[in-house]
Amino acid sequence: MRSLKLDTPKSLSQRVMQRLRQAIIDGEFALGADISEEMVATSFGVSRTPVREAMGQLQAQGLVVIRPQVGSFVFTPSAEDISALCTFRIALEPKAAELAFRHDRDGAVATMSAAIAAMEPAVAARDNIAYGRADAAFHEALFAHCGNRYLVESYQLVSGRVAALRTNLTSPIDVRTRTSFDEHRKLLDLFVRGEFAAFAELMTTHITNSGVTYAKALRMEAPKMD
Repeated sequence: MRSLKLDTPKSLSQRVMQRLRQAIIDGEFALGADISEEMVATSFGVSRTPVREAMGQLQAQGLVVIRPQVGSFVFTPSAEDISALCTFRIALEPKAAELAFRHDRDGAVATMSAAIAAMEPAVAARDNIAYGRADAAFHEALFAHCGNRYLVESYQLVSGRVAALRTNLTSPIDVRTRTSFDEHRKLLDLFVRGEFAAFAELMTTHITNSGVTYAKALRMEAPKMD
């Protein structure tokens, strides 16, 4: 695993949490992987106390499962979890898009366009981490510009898990094909034109297909996690 650097002026446990969160999202820790508090503390050059606090924060975000007297592990969703997660996203993202269009259309378009611009070289380089980050930025833009903090807070409950599943399970496929990239470009086009019935239909298809990919990939990974 690459060096874990701390470079933001926040509390120590918050800095550890943010770095671990990104490591999970980027796949440095695989789904279901054991996260040793001692290893993390040694890598960061800190005591185990801020690491333990960071683990608690990550557990609250659904990214880590802490088993007392056993250890801490990256989450592994069930088929039911994936279905519920996709249903949640399908309910929220089209509404966030409509609100973003009314509240800050130009800002949303700029952020989504930047995300798509970052996707193209990632596809060319088959860089699933870069693609996953750009993909996450595209979807998060809908909430960042929607002007409704309750929608923002609701999405934050699942955004880490969505990003981790995306990088670990769908981005390796997405960077080998242009289907996901083309869907994001179409979603942006529909957003710009304010065609939200078509936007909602395509977003539903997009998220549903991601869920199918998640479930299929997890079935293939299950023997490796046992």
